[in-house]
Amino acid sequence: MPTAEHGDLRDPRDPRDARDAAVRLVDLAWNGLTELPAWAGELPALEELRLDGNRLRALPDLSRLPALRALHADGNLLTEVPRLPPGLETLSLYGNAVERLPERLGDRLRHLSVGRNRLTELPAALWRLTRLETLNVAENALTELPPAVAGLTSLRMLDVGHNRLTSLPARLGDLPLTDYLYASDNLLTEVPAALGRLDRLAYLGLTDNRLRALPETLGRMASLVELRLYGNRLESIPPSIGGLSRLRELHLRGNRLTALPPSVAGLTELRVLDLRDNLLTELPALPGLTRLRHLDLRNNRLRRLPALPPALDKLDLRWNKLDGDPPALRDLAARGCVILR
Repeated sequence: MPTAEHGDLRDPRDPRDARDAAVRLVDLAWNGLTELPAWAGELPALEELRLDGNRLRALPDLSRLPALRALHADGNLLTEVPRLPPGLETLSLYGNAVERLPERLGDRLRHLSVGRNRLTELPAALWRLTRLETLNVAENALTELPPAVAGLTSLRMLDVGHNRLTSLPARLGDLPLTDYLYASDNLLTEVPAALGRLDRLAYLGLTDNRLRALPETLGRMASLVELRLYGNRLESIPPSIGGLSRLRELHLRGNRLTALPPSVAGLTELRVLDLRDNLLTELPALPGLTRLRHLDLRNNRLRRLPALPPALDKLDLRWNKLDGDPPALRDLAARGCVILR
């Protein structure tokens, strides 16, 4: 049921003095609406408007809502962004049919989500939003991320995945990203060495691209907790990866790796290591990975196993052809590790 909080507005079809009520939040999500009730644009104290999951094709001029701080309209049929009040801080239009963003979005915007629309480019003014903290432009048809992205001097999260990007600008390394950078499912063949300057970033996703190599500067991203690189064409991993002292998950499935650098054995915080569907013929000794719980080695070319992490809960060796019965497996099985062969 549609709801309104902090005011006596129980039925949106009969607002009754709505303009005089101190309504700060209106929730009309998931109601099959095809148009916004007129009274919703006449609430002077309204701070948050939730319209997700309706059938709205357009929204009226919302610039007359002086207190509005957050507009949520994900999963509708919108083709344009309405006029917005200058004080808006959160704009979420994920999963619509918007083809372009307006040149002016308001300089107080902190969170912008316009993923899964029909965007082919982004306005120059976007890169001047110095208060913007999160930006989601995934699942569009973007072909370029310009160097001007460095103007987003407060940005902590960037999602440009599932587009048509062929490169990432070096200036990306100037951003203050901390939460995550997601650039998966693009057409990237390389990433700039400047990415190593993102030494406060916790999550990096570059899966399902066309990467053949990684810069040595990867090892400078000392705050990384999760690194996802599966579905590329990587033939090697830089030895500097051993510098990722906080890394807990490393996903390298579906590349062309024939070996790992010995420095991988120094990733002592690692919990998950996924190496399936590569060309590995050997592994470095890994007994120092005392926190590793899941090791996936499916579909490689292993004949022998080195010393393995002692605390494994699951080891998947299927579609390898190991010689004999390695003693390391007997020891793990005796400790209760699930071993799949």
